[in-house]
Amino acid sequence: MDQAVKYDGRPTENNNLRSATELEVYDFLDRLGVDYVTYCHRPAFTMEECAAVRDALGVPVFKNLFLCNKQQTQFFLLILPANKPFKTKYLSSQIGCARLSFASPDMMEKYLHIHPGAVSPLGLIFDTDKHVRLIVDRDLAGGCGRYACHPCVNTASVSLSLDDLFDKVIPATGHDYTWVDLKGE
Repeated sequence: MDQAVKYDGRPTENNNLRSATELEVYDFLDRLGVDYVTYCHRPAFTMEECAAVRDALGVPVFKNLFLCNKQQTQFFLLILPANKPFKTKYLSSQIGCARLSFASPDMMEKYLHIHPGAVSPLGLIFDTDKHVRLIVDRDLAGGCGRYACHPCVNTASVSLSLDDLFDKVIPATGHDYTWVDLKGE
């Protein structure tokens, strides 16, 4: 995509070029009555590239990390502020799981229908068997009104309220979430 475009709600153009996963995310948000804005843009793989999304939408973009235990039998989706460093030792003790590492792209695809660079809590829509545990840094509690995340592809971002995320979207996926206190530096 050469030009970034913003839509109130789901994109109305080029839907034949969008993945089935992305379209399912918009369908899910629409069914729940979530108020959201979609911003279609060049691929954003890093937090630095997401800064342009933040600026265009005027809302923060958080880090979303897909983690697992050493045996790859427990999976976690961690959401934390973009500028906060992540150290596994601070998280491991709070969730009772030693030796955390980043989960493989195959596991991302299997459980969340996403690829590296597009990790998002909206991927929980596809984790119908609840293999992934959602973990949220407490700094996000009551912080901002809206934020942006990918709709399971990194060529678009959606801005929605944190209230809608925690009160509508996450419960509709059947997931719970755990607050953690991660130390900043």
